[in-house]
Amino acid sequence: MQHYPPSVVQVIRRLATLPGIGPKTAERLALHLLKASAEDVRGLAQSILALKENVRLCQRCFALSEGNLCPVCRDTERDAGLICVVERPADMMAVEASGGFRGVYHILQGVLSPMDGIGPDDIRIRELLLRIRREEVREVILATGTAVEGEATAAYIAGQLSGYPVRVTRIASGIPMGGDLKYIDQVTLKRALESRRHV
Repeated sequence: MQHYPPSVVQVIRRLATLPGIGPKTAERLALHLLKASAEDVRGLAQSILALKENVRLCQRCFALSEGNLCPVCRDTERDAGLICVVERPADMMAVEASGGFRGVYHILQGVLSPMDGIGPDDIRIRELLLRIRREEVREVILATGTAVEGEATAAYIAGQLSGYPVRVTRIASGIPMGGDLKYIDQVTLKRALESRRHV
């Protein structure tokens, strides 16, 4: 990279810190930005700044939001007695895209992973239990991934909910073991939601 001016090198290095972007991709992106119009680059920069300044977590479900509550939590047509628990906002978007769910969500912001030092206090399990105590919840659908960490998280939450008067189900058929919800096609995800089972 020594043959590039310092400004280009700095952009390449910053782009290379993004997930899934290696040095070669970062270089291609930087050179693309260099060729793009000043208006396009300024628009991209402003969008990134607006992202950091405006987006926060919903106070109720921890989805991404530009207000205190996300659009799903504000929607009075949704079934607030049915909570779908997912790992991350991308998983919520995958379920929404399936069109098979009209309840509300709870985003854990991660999964249990003792090997990485992530325990129950490091994700939003406490907040889920608080919601169930405060709100009129009939059913909790555990839609964490099917990798070991997702399964362990679902089992832990099911155990925590055993003393509550709620039905606890686990997302069922159609999701391959070790799969991530955000990569599952919409029809498969819809079928999995419809055929969920009791935990």
